[in-house]
Amino acid sequence: MNYDYYLPTKVISGRGAVKDNYALFKNYGRKCLIVTGAHGAESQAFSDVKAALVQNKIEFEVYSKIRPNPETTVCCRAGAKARDMGASFIVGIGGGSSLDAAKAVSIYAHRNWLRDDEIYSRQNSADHLPVILVGTTAGTGSEVTGVSVLTDRLGHKRGVHGPDCYATVSFCDYSYTETCPMPLTITCALDAFAHSAEGFLCSDGNDLTDLFALRAFSLLMPELKKLSQGSYPSSSSREFLYAGSIYAGLVINKAGTGFPHRLSYILTEDYGIPHGAACTAFFPLLLERAQQTGPDRVDRLLRSCKTDKQELLSLIASLTGDLPQIDQAAAENYRPRFEGEIANFNRSPGGFSASDAVNALSTLW
Repeated sequence: MNYDYYLPTKVISGRGAVKDNYALFKNYGRKCLIVTGAHGAESQAFSDVKAALVQNKIEFEVYSKIRPNPETTVCCRAGAKARDMGASFIVGIGGGSSLDAAKAVSIYAHRNWLRDDEIYSRQNSADHLPVILVGTTAGTGSEVTGVSVLTDRLGHKRGVHGPDCYATVSFCDYSYTETCPMPLTITCALDAFAHSAEGFLCSDGNDLTDLFALRAFSLLMPELKKLSQGSYPSSSSREFLYAGSIYAGLVINKAGTGFPHRLSYILTEDYGIPHGAACTAFFPLLLERAQQTGPDRVDRLLRSCKTDKQELLSLIASLTGDLPQIDQAAAENYRPRFEGEIANFNRSPGGFSASDAVNALSTLW
């Protein structure tokens, strides 16, 4: 049996997680930079973190210029601000973009010689400022992964990986997601489902990630059905969605993602499709390839979801929504981005090639 795992992050979950652990913040120094989006300071999560910092007499400044799909240039500037103020730790508040950005800021802040896209080619190490994350959406699982997805100078989304991409502490309080609007709730839930499905059906998982994935399916599927019916999530539904996203994050922390995530970047960058929907756009193809190479795993997935293949595909399609029509010539233009050694492709069921990627883009349902 294989249950190798690496997770240096302290995870604190449940309603009131920040309020119940105010004293923890003082362990990381006397100054911090809060990294968040334009409206992050209006959230309950921000209010609770601010109260914790004030109670512990920790000085702080706020960097609130993080946008969806955060750019390396923006994160680098935030890192410089953290250095200039003498921050000893970083707090990220918000959805996956703010959390990923906070990780990157901690790296830039600690390495004053690092510039913009150099973060992708740095030597992996543990050199970064401590990072505390407070999630306000239920999707990316960034709270528990050693990954930060950033947009480079060319406008391409790329993942930064390494021990320095783990949070030091993650507060997982589902109550912070209760004001999340329906469209964002749906695409985040789709992202969590995609993480679970890709990690489970691809080749780099193990016994532990299988358990995490099956648990995620059991939590997410009933809520996905409710969302498809237009039901605004109750407090308990928010709790299940958040927990599902964390289990899904634990899956990809070890198993990684497959070709849908790599292809999703095209739909987000050039066609404005939200990340979660951009990932599940390719779920039918993933399931088809997995059926050919590992039908037993597909059966386990369907049993855990308590559904059949057609019902699952219909549900995911209804939540994913309309997709762009990309003709063969336009799809072919993306081929250079899919050539070479790509881990997401190699671990996908049956493998995946640049030609497969071009075909997938030109045959979206």
